[in-house]
Amino acid sequence: MGGETPVRLPGEGGHRSVPHTADVRIEAWGGSREQCLGEAVLGLVECFADVSAAHADAVWRLRLAEVSDDDLLADLLEEVVFRLDVHGEVPVDVEVETTDGDLDVRLAVARLARVRITGSVPKAVSWNELHMAPDPYGWSCAVTVDV
Repeated sequence: MGGETPVRLPGEGGHRSVPHTADVRIEAWGGSREQCLGEAVLGLVECFADVSAAHADAVWRLRLAEVSDDDLLADLLEEVVFRLDVHGEVPVDVEVETTDGDLDVRLAVARLARVRITGSVPKAVSWNELHMAPDPYGWSCAVTVDV
């Protein structure tokens, strides 16, 4: 879905990558903040791997403390980059919900060696031009990822 402008309907989720000098820019949207965050994870994965045929080897649960929306986006994507770098795992599915004021995330992961790599693996999440906020259709976010 890279390049073209997405058609958005209220409550629908999606993601895309857009051209960015030497890095990857991901835009995601959803009917809720949680859906938008999940789409951002899927967009991050899609920019470097094809996980369409992958099966999860493990499921990790993480809880992120309630902070600003921008911080939640950065923290979640940095966790994905950390798991790639340190554990060699890539999310194949993600569920995000708010529980007791914190973010509860379930990442179903596969070994990176078992998925088809289609681009440069991300190295870090940039704070430059990172944003997440409500919009007329629900929520949207954008982030630049260093590759």
